[in-house]
Amino acid sequence: MNPMAALGGILPMPAPANAYTPPTNPIVVIREQFLAPYPVELKIQQKVFTLAENNFDVTDANGSLIFKVKGKLFSIRDRRVLLDAAGNPLVSLKQKILTVHRRWQVFRGESNSSNDLLFMPDFRIKGGWHESECTIYAGETMIAQMHRKHSLQTVVFDTDNFGVTACPNVDFAFIVTLVVILDEINADRSGED
Repeated sequence: MNPMAALGGILPMPAPANAYTPPTNPIVVIREQFLAPYPVELKIQQKVFTLAENNFDVTDANGSLIFKVKGKLFSIRDRRVLLDAAGNPLVSLKQKILTVHRRWQVFRGESNSSNDLLFMPDFRIKGGWHESECTIYAGETMIAQMHRKHSLQTVVFDTDNFGVTACPNVDFAFIVTLVVILDEINADRSGED
């Protein structure tokens, strides 16, 4: 049988050279419940007029709250907690002190015990943080794309507003954690800290 006849005379379009193939094995770092077999669109918006710096709300494409990121008042500098929508702590992000390069560690819940250490981020970004888009890789695997969103509020109040797409089979709570760490590192480099 002619392959053209089987397709009704329509040739399939070849995949673009830079097409993304999702990871063959799911990437779970925080919890399996934050995996999806499809890309997950998230909006990460810095809250303004808060006492603690760098508090964020994370919503899905429908505007439903999924996560909150809060700084800990009166605690060790540069510590953040990722909470689920109900306010339960998922992970703590803490800057590792006394290192040449500013490194971040991520612990289960609100712990800072080495027994609860989940990871010390090792990833790379293609594209600049202040550009409208950048891609986040773990090793050679693309795990997310970040799109900076600008609005009147972000320009006037100098707040951050990100659109993030977590790739299929990648823990999107982990992606939120990476974006918050990247924002902290960027703030350090720009002298905002």
